[in-house]
Formats: sequence, C-alpha cells, structure tokens
Amino acid sequence: MIPLKDNLPTTRFPVMTVAFIVINIVVFVWQMTYSTDPQLSAQPYDLGSIDQSSLEYGAIPYRITHTGEGDCALGPVQASNGQIELGVVCPGTEEYEEAEQIVAQAQVPGGGIAPNAGAAPDAAAAGLQIEPLDQAPWLVTLFTSMFMHGGLLHIAGNLLFLWVFGNNIEDSMGRVKFAAFYLAAGLVAVYSQAALDVDSTVPTIGASGAVAGVLGAYALLHPAARVLSLIIIIFFVTLVEVPALLLLGIWFVLQFLPALGQVATPEVGGGEGIAYFAHVGGFIFGLATIKLLARRRDPPEPGVPGVAAV
Repeated sequence: MIPLKDNLPTTRFPVMTVAFIVINIVVFVWQMTYSTDPQLSAQPYDLGSIDQSSLEYGAIPYRITHTGEGDCALGPVQASNGQIELGVVCPGTEEYEEAEQIVAQAQVPGGGIAPNAGAAPDAAAAGLQIEPLDQAPWLVTLFTSMFMHGGLLHIAGNLLFLWVFGNNIEDSMGRVKFAAFYLAAGLVAVYSQAALDVDSTVPTIGASGAVAGVLGAYALLHPAARVLSLIIIIFFVTLVEVPALLLLGIWFVLQFLPALGQVATPEVGGGEGIAYFAHVGGFIFGLATIKLLARRRDPPEPGVPGVAAV
C-alpha cells in the first residue's frame, strides 16, 4: 500500500514539513554531486559519490558509541568465507588490527608481495591498503545522516510518507515543537539501530527513523483518519481509502518482524541494507511523545477553510 493523501485538513501551511522535504532533496543532490577522493574512486575501492558521502557523513554505530576513537578507514578484512574484501575499519576494533596485519603480511621490504602470506597476497595484489576517511565529527553525523539517502527509491518513499502524514503532526504541535520532535525522533532512531551492535562500522543513513516518529505520532493522534492509498498486487492496481491505524499498523509489523531477525543476526542494516531497528525506535518514540507535545484542541470540521492535507 502506497499512501497518497489523507482526509484531514490543516489550519495552516506546513512550513517545517516542506522545509524538511526540501532539505532532504538538497542534501541528496549534494550527495550525487559530492566531490570524491580520486584514490577512493579508483580501483580497488571504486566508490561513487553517494558511497563516499555516506562513509564520511553517515552515522557509524561504532563512532557514535565510542566517541573517543578517531576516524575510521577503508581496509582489507577477512570475510566469513575466508576471502579478503574491502571493509570499514575503525581504530580500537579487532577489524582494524586485522587490517593492519593483513597489509603488513602482504608486503615485504621494498614494497614487494610476500610469496607465502596466505590470503594476504591477494589483498596486496588488489592494491588494498588502510585508506583513512576524512569523516565529519561523530556529533555532526548524527544529524547529517538523517538527511542522506542511498538512492532515488529510498528518498522518494521517505518523503512521500513525510508529506502525507507530517503536515497534520506539525499542525497538532506547532512548527518549532515539530522541528524539535522530528530531529529527536531521528536521533532516537539512529541510537536504536546502533544499540543492536555498537561495534558495527556500517553507516546508517536516511530520514526513515525521523519519519517513523511522525508515523507513530499520527497512528495515536489520528487513528480514525482515512488515507487514500494505491494498492498494487501483481497486475491488480486500485485506489482504496484505508483507516490510518490499519495502514500504519501494517507498516509497523513489516518493520518489527525483520527487526526481530536482526536480533538473531545483529548486523546493522541486515542483509537487505535496511535499518529496521531505526524504524521501530522512531515509531515508538512518536507513540510515546505525541500526547505530551500535541496541543489540546478540536480538529477543524470538514468545510472549514484551511489547507487540505495532501
């Protein structure tokens, strides 16, 4: 189900909702045009602009939970299948020490490759070294990460949900409180995902956690609202008005069940690259705080002049 609009009018234009949408779009354009490091753009790293910007401005769980350590780097690590591959390694981790050992074993004085170094010669032959990353301070990445995305579908989905549900939540609490609420939901989401594996070096990016906070708030504040949704089942396509609580309840279950799977296999982002625990954490934050932040007033009656929710 893809939500298109709800049936709740608002009393004023959602300035902050639109502002957050614009900021996300601007940041995504910045990501696509990011000035890349030639060393990281070339083989064997072959990292594009979105990849490099994510590594340098995304929220890495290890960095945001071990704030006294330095910047991370790219280096060779041994995968579970025994092969040497490129990975993010951070000072103070076993992976960083392993990367140093692989690089050291792969080389002999003069820059040659050790003839009997096991898997290490493959790493040296591929040109893998420990390449430092020019990362933003960890505190900055907590905020930059929630405006960054990995692709068009990623940002389009997040901004669609923000546009449909954000205006009524902003209307319920006012612009300033909504801005603080949105950013706080994003922070809770980032640390919810990091709590799954504080030693993970996989960057977390995306507005999903902050938007999930909006969805949780909407589910509790406007459960009876109707949401016009596009339903696609193979070749069957139709538009249906769905109760908000049903739509958002289904959305939450689809995030919660994979999150349980991540507990069994605690790899941030999971095999699909999705930070489900960030979604769950943001949603619960929205549920827990909306009644404290929303103004106590009756919603506008149908027909009363106002800005229609779209």
